[in-house]
Amino acid sequence: MDNSSTLPAGSAAASPKVKTTSSRIKSIFSGSVGNMVEWYDWYVYAAFSLYFAKAFFPKGDTTAQLLNTAAIFAVGFLMRPIGGWLMGLYADRKGRKAALMASVLLMCFGSLLIALSPGYETIGVWAPVLLVFARLLQGLSVGGEYGTSATYLSEMATKERRGFFSSFQYVTLISGQLIALGVLIVLQQTLTEEQLYSWGWRIPFVIGALCAVVALYLRRGMEETESFKKVKTEPKESAMRTLMRHPKELMTVVGLTMGGTLAFYTYTTYMQKYLVNTVGMSISDSTTISAATLFLFMCIQPLVGGLSDKVGRRPILIAFGVLGTLFTVPILTTLHTITTWWGAFFLIMAALIIVSGYTSINAVVKAELFPTEIRALGVGLPYALTVSIFGGTAEYIALWFKSAGMETGYYWYVTACIACSLLVYVTMKDTRKHSRIETD
Repeated sequence: MDNSSTLPAGSAAASPKVKTTSSRIKSIFSGSVGNMVEWYDWYVYAAFSLYFAKAFFPKGDTTAQLLNTAAIFAVGFLMRPIGGWLMGLYADRKGRKAALMASVLLMCFGSLLIALSPGYETIGVWAPVLLVFARLLQGLSVGGEYGTSATYLSEMATKERRGFFSSFQYVTLISGQLIALGVLIVLQQTLTEEQLYSWGWRIPFVIGALCAVVALYLRRGMEETESFKKVKTEPKESAMRTLMRHPKELMTVVGLTMGGTLAFYTYTTYMQKYLVNTVGMSISDSTTISAATLFLFMCIQPLVGGLSDKVGRRPILIAFGVLGTLFTVPILTTLHTITTWWGAFFLIMAALIIVSGYTSINAVVKAELFPTEIRALGVGLPYALTVSIFGGTAEYIALWFKSAGMETGYYWYVTACIACSLLVYVTMKDTRKHSRIETD
């Protein structure tokens, strides 16, 4: 029977072109590099806020200036669900490739705007207005990047290696964070403090914008996934209405993300401050520990992702849930009393190995839950909402507990969220065996 009539007009062919291993790897590489650039641009704002805060706000209290930049950072975070919604809709209607190109283009504009914006002394209140607008663009971009890139990597990979290839989403996410940290260290060593405050802080944003152009060029050469090509062009109903027909899958994304994202932000972005503020380590020691643990954490992702292709996604998630529930309080309590560099390193590394059970495969698990026509939206929107609620507030809640004299309360809060996610892992099906992705 000829099935060509079921294909949309303009699709590749009635008989889809079989992708070679090299073409898959090239497309996955292009998608991953763009992801890395986006996360570099996202994190470089936080890394250099100390230096550019004075440029965008009136002279006065440094703390007030930093609070203003932190508030704008939070605004970008709150834009991520909107980005997940808009880019998810676009990816499910126009294609994964088109959405990924649009996403990196938004990030390029945001970084370039920050790099070139005049300061408060030149244009007054318009300086912080431009900063807010640039951060809104970046929030939209990174919010849409997650769901679309998770969908693209999962659909582009073969069934047998889907966990391995999709794990590179977090490899590039972490590498973006490390590169931002590396650029900060290099500029601190090569420029004077006065130069950094005056104009040096613009350099990393220029680098980000230029890298985004390179990523855009690479993404132009990506192939569209066969899963998207097979979908009919005319939807029978709106994407949101179709999405609402999958409440179980939506709640599964929220449940499996809640504990994982909170643990991730606790042991990565918050840990550097925790080592200084609570443990009493120097800023330099805290920075080197964070960099070393993040690098090894990044290297672990493909190993755990590959393991999930052998044993399944559910056992890996359950391992994270059980170990995270049992050891979060002991690890953070012991870390509180640690006095050596190596002691802190090994404890944080142990925690990140546990968290790898979530980070390495969460993207592919979510992608495998939804049908093709709403996959990017189904992955991106509930994920972005959950990250904004639990990941975005992690540092604030941790500091609130500390200021109230109940710092151990935060340890139990993280434990409780991981335990809630564990209930989801135990009751859900193994998506490796029940995947809704059909690319081969």
